Amino acid sequence: MDASRTFVEIARRNAAEAGVTIDFRLGDASSLPFGDGSFDFILCRAAFKNFARPLRALEEFERVLKPAARALILDLRGDASNEAIGQAVEEMHVGAVNGLVTKLTFRFMLLKRAFTRAQMEQFAAQIKFASVEIRQNLIGMEVMLRHAG
Repeated sequence: MDASRTFVEIARRNAAEAGVTIDFRLGDASSLPFGDGSFDFILCRAAFKNFARPLRALEEFERVLKPAARALILDLRGDASNEAIGQAVEEMHVGAVNGLVTKLTFRFMLLKRAFTRAQMEQFAAQIKFASVEIRQNLIGMEVMLRHAG
C-alpha cells in the first residue's frame, strides 16, 4: 500500500513484468482498508516519517495484525548527527558532488520529517502493543512492534 498513485502503478507494472501476483493498493496508513486481524506481519519501509497521522497509523497497524503478529518499521531517525550522516554517506561510496547533495538531502529534507527514538517510544506507549523493540544505526531506526493477542 502506498499513498502515491505513481508508486503503486510502478509496483504493479514491475510485478507484472516479473510474473508475480501481488495486490498493490493506493491508500492511507491511517485508514487501512482491511479487516481486524488480517495480517501476520506488516512492513513499513521508509514511509513512516511521511505519515500525516503517525499515531493513527500505529492504531491501524495494531488493529489489522493477528494476535501475537508483528509490525516492523524501518525508517530514518530524526536525531542523526551531522557526523553520522557524513559517515553513512561515505559508506555509500558516491562521488564528492553526489555525496554533498546526499548529505544536504538527508539533513534538510529527509531527516527533518523523521521521528526520534523517544517519539517512537511515546507513540508506541499509547497503543496496546505487547512489546516494542527499537534498534538504531547511524541514520536509521528499526521499530519492531508485537501485537498483544
